[in-house]
Amino acid sequence: MSATTPLRLSGESSLRAGRRLPGVDPLLLFAAVGLSLCSVVVLHALNGSAYYAGEYKRQAIFSGLGLLVALAISRFDYSRLREFRYVIYGLAIVLNLAVFAFPAPGGAAGASQRRIPLPGFTFQSSTFGMVLVILALSAFAVERSRRMSEHRTTARILLLGLVPAMVVMAEPDLGDALVYGVIAYAVLFFLGTSWKHLAALAALVLVATVAVLTVAPAVGVNVLHGYQRERLTTFLNPTCNTAKDTYCYQLEHGLIAIGSGQKTGTGPARASQATGGFLPQASSDFVFATLGEMYGFVGAAVVLSLYALLIWRTLRIVTMAKNLFGTLVAGSILAMLMFQIFVTVGMNMGIMPITGIPLPLMAYGGSSVITTFTAIGLLESIYVQARMSSAGKSLALTA
Repeated sequence: MSATTPLRLSGESSLRAGRRLPGVDPLLLFAAVGLSLCSVVVLHALNGSAYYAGEYKRQAIFSGLGLLVALAISRFDYSRLREFRYVIYGLAIVLNLAVFAFPAPGGAAGASQRRIPLPGFTFQSSTFGMVLVILALSAFAVERSRRMSEHRTTARILLLGLVPAMVVMAEPDLGDALVYGVIAYAVLFFLGTSWKHLAALAALVLVATVAVLTVAPAVGVNVLHGYQRERLTTFLNPTCNTAKDTYCYQLEHGLIAIGSGQKTGTGPARASQATGGFLPQASSDFVFATLGEMYGFVGAAVVLSLYALLIWRTLRIVTMAKNLFGTLVAGSILAMLMFQIFVTVGMNMGIMPITGIPLPLMAYGGSSVITTFTAIGLLESIYVQARMSSAGKSLALTA
C-alpha cells in the first residue's frame, strides 16, 4: 500500500453508495401520468366544441409542468419542511385571503371570487392551499404527538384546519372547504387520536350538517347560500324538476351521458350530451360523465383502475414512511385524494351532492393538476427517503 493512500473502512464505499437517492415509485408515477393522458384524450375529444376548444393543449402543458414539479420535489427531503410550518401555514392563509383583493366576476360562478388573476393564467389558491395545510398541520401534529390523547391537542389541530376552511368558505367555495375539513380529520386519525375524540367529531359534523340544511333555514337563518343548499340536497330528490332546478338538470344529464355510453361508449362523434352542450361543465365537474359517454364502461374502468393503483401506492407509502411527519403527510394526501375521487365520481353518478370538487388529474384546470402533482411529488419524496433510510440501516449493519 502506498504511503499516500488513505486507510478506508471496509464499508465506507457501500455507505456512500447508500446515500445516493434511490428511484421514485414507478407505479405511483405511472398512475399519475396515465390519468393525465386520459384527461388529455377526453379533452381532445371535446375540442370540436367552441366552448372547450384548446383545453386539451393547455391541460397537456399543465400536466407536463406538474410532472416536472413532482420529480423535482421527489429529490428533496420533505422532513426539512417541518422547520417552516409557521411560514407554510401563514402562506396558506395569505393566499386564500388574497382572492378578496380582486373584483368578483359575474356569470355562472354566482359572482364569487375564487381565483387570483395572473398573466395568461388564473390561480385558484384554495386548491394549492390544501397541500400547504397538509404540511403545516402535519408538522404541528408532530410537535404535539406526545400529548395526542389530550383534548387540547385535538382542539388545536382542528382549529388550525378550520381557519383556512372558513376563509375558503367565505369566497364562497363549499367544495374545497369540505376538503380542508377532511384533511384536518385525517391528520388526527393518522396521529392516533382517541377513537372517542374522532367519533365525537364525526357526530358533531353530522349534527351541524342537519342543522345547517334543515333547522337553520326553517327558523330564517341561512348559513349557506341558496345554491349551495341546492347542490347538497338535489341528489336526494330523484323527482326534482329539471326545468326549474339547475342542479337537477346537471345530475339528470350526467346520468344520461353515462348510461348512453354502455359498454364501449358512443365515441366522440356521437357523444351528444357532452359535445352537444347538454352536459354542463363537461371538461371539469362532469368530466367522468363525459368519459362514460364517449368510452363507456371500458373507459371508466381504465380510469378507475388507475385511481385504484394511485390509492394503493399512496397507502403503501403511508406504511413505509421513515418518520411520523411522513406518515401524516402521506395519510392526509391519501384522504384528500380519496375524498375528491369518491365525491366527484359519485356526483357524476347521482349518488353524491354537486360540490364543484375537481376530479384529480382528470378535470380541466391548471391549479388542480399542478397541486395534485405537487402532492404526488411529496409522496415520492417520502418513498425515496424511506428507501434511503432503510438502505442506510442495512449497510450500517453489514459494514
